[in-house]
Amino acid sequence: MGDNNLNLPPGFRFYPTDEELVLHFLHRKASLLPCHPNVIPDLHLHPYDPWDLDGKAMGEGKRWYFYSRRAQSRITRTGYWQSIGIEEPIYSSGGQIIGMKKYCVFYIGEPWEGVKTNWIMHEYRVLSSNQTSRSSSRKKNSSSVNSKWVVCRVCECDDEDDDGGAELSCLDELFMTLDDLDEISLPN
Repeated sequence: MGDNNLNLPPGFRFYPTDEELVLHFLHRKASLLPCHPNVIPDLHLHPYDPWDLDGKAMGEGKRWYFYSRRAQSRITRTGYWQSIGIEEPIYSSGGQIIGMKKYCVFYIGEPWEGVKTNWIMHEYRVLSSNQTSRSSSRKKNSSSVNSKWVVCRVCECDDEDDDGGAELSCLDELFMTLDDLDEISLPN
């Protein structure tokens, strides 16, 4: 994990689902509610290239998580994040749309002339209340606060990772070795 000086128990792993990122982290952050443990740091996206996130963002495996203010410009020191135009809804377990996820790819070089890299960012945002329902002015005021924060998940996708970056469990590895049993001769 990143060097965030957190006192977490041994074996702690951070693999939140999209729903957990939106409901349990981003919504609480945007609503100014405490989140315990507070494991995701605030970072401005602009000064950091994706490979600079290690030690600054919450890291687990090849993924880094951080809160940021929603920004129009995603230009860093050596490149820029470009949205690939896909935005998908995030659903709660009850089937309601609770947020949106935008996909971005990192390019090295000048904006719109750069070289595409394997770095990908998922930018999550909470839906403003006037997008989901028209109700009290209190909800409308909170929606303007909600729309200012995003939580980002950044990862580097290796070409050799055909499984989308998923790790094999111990049982998966065991079953893969069972394929070699036909080569073993057992005594009669």
